[in-house]
Amino acid sequence: MISILTRNTNNLLRRTLSTTAKMHPFTYTANPSRVIFGAGTLSQLPAELARQNLSSPLILCTPQQTSQASDVAALLPSTAGTFSKATMHTPTHITDEALAVARDTSADSIISIGGGSTIGLGKAISIRTGLPHICIPTTYAGSEMTPILGETADGVKTTRSDPKILPGTVIYDVNLTLTLPVSMSFTSGVNAIAHSVEALYSTTTNPIINLLALEGIRALAAALPKLKKDPQNVDVRSDALYGAWLCGSCLGSVGMALHHKLCHTLGGSFNLPHAEVHTIVLPHALAYNAPALTKEVLDSLAAVLPGSEGDAVKGLNLLLEKMGVERALKAYGMKEEDVDKAADLAVAKPYPNPRKIERAEIKEVIRRAWAGEPASAKL
Repeated sequence: MISILTRNTNNLLRRTLSTTAKMHPFTYTANPSRVIFGAGTLSQLPAELARQNLSSPLILCTPQQTSQASDVAALLPSTAGTFSKATMHTPTHITDEALAVARDTSADSIISIGGGSTIGLGKAISIRTGLPHICIPTTYAGSEMTPILGETADGVKTTRSDPKILPGTVIYDVNLTLTLPVSMSFTSGVNAIAHSVEALYSTTTNPIINLLALEGIRALAAALPKLKKDPQNVDVRSDALYGAWLCGSCLGSVGMALHHKLCHTLGGSFNLPHAEVHTIVLPHALAYNAPALTKEVLDSLAAVLPGSEGDAVKGLNLLLEKMGVERALKAYGMKEEDVDKAADLAVAKPYPNPRKIERAEIKEVIRRAWAGEPASAKL
């Protein structure tokens, strides 16, 4: 089962404490969400609603997860109904439709069950209405732990951050991940790892987040390959979900960089699948930034990636190879002529990043991701 900062984390603590003599000032803001974690914790949902004096939640899901939404509804004495049109990248026209349902049914709260698509819709409704939002994640995306909302309108995805966007309660039920397809588990898990990788070199990082990031990466990188042989192993699923929680906390606490900018650009502008894009892009984004990162960051990251042999980019490449995931954006419909447009979008309004954003190099990064080539720091 989960180590909770005990297994292998003592080494991380020692490394962090050994640097206190040269520690720089930092700011750390803890996000005040309530977390209920374990196997079978979905059964605590009625008590959680009662604790908040809520009685008429609108349940959100994707068209593929209506059965899980029905299971949630069956636990409750009453609901405002179910809205099952959540979709990736949170298009605003879907949000408008869901808002009308929430209004017409007099919903007093929102329950989102699913991955980032459903949770994103819940956030969009909650920030617009002030309704309490309870998340029940079934993937490893981590959106439930962030005060960040990404929305797409007219083919352009934009993000914003506001403490009011953060869901008030998150129920992590390991049992709900047992049937998550292995392929989706892989891409969702690497999506989570990406949050922690960028947290390590974020311009707003801090020692607390570094600990969470490294432990989250370690847990996921160890657990994900094991799912190939035993996808219903509760202990392995617990470790993966635990890692995803920590990685999501990192995403919610510090700013992101090039990787997330590229993924928002590619996903929102070319309608590419969210987790799959994160999985493909991550090693390339790290390879681009590697020359600008400190040895301490690269070494600590390599240390939690099995088989890296001191090379974090190699460790990420190897992790994706172990899982056998798709490595090429062209497999999801991106065209070669889109690479130029993607490069233009990626360098416009860049996120803070440790390495200066240069269009020619960014174009090459995107081309490699499009073609499915292994990541390399040589550009």
